[in-house]
Amino acid sequence: MEDLAGRVIGIDHVQVSMPIGEEPAARAFYAGILGLEEVPKPAHLAASGGCWFTGGGANIHLGVERDFRPARKAHPALLVDDLEAFAARLETAAVAFTPGKPLEGYVRGDIADPFGNRIELMQKL
Repeated sequence: MEDLAGRVIGIDHVQVSMPIGEEPAARAFYAGILGLEEVPKPAHLAASGGCWFTGGGANIHLGVERDFRPARKAHPALLVDDLEAFAARLETAAVAFTPGKPLEGYVRGDIADPFGNRIELMQKL
């Protein structure tokens, strides 16, 4: 294999769309329920709205989209340490959890954020 300079070395963040003016709902879900920490957006980007969150090596940016439509196929997949306990916490918060189809080496399932965007949760076995 040839030596490739300038190759991909990781993912910095995943961006998910949200409707205009829904930052409080994003904060309640991503920080309050999922337990991610909100990080400040740079001032020149904050003017366009949205929120940024981080936790456990995951960086999720929510960007405002005028003609918002939820992403039901494209999605971030978050690794969790105990999917059963996480799903129980989601149930307490009235967030529906749907167990996923088998995938070797993982247990997994899906949830939706307050805007209908799909989020996959995965636990390594």
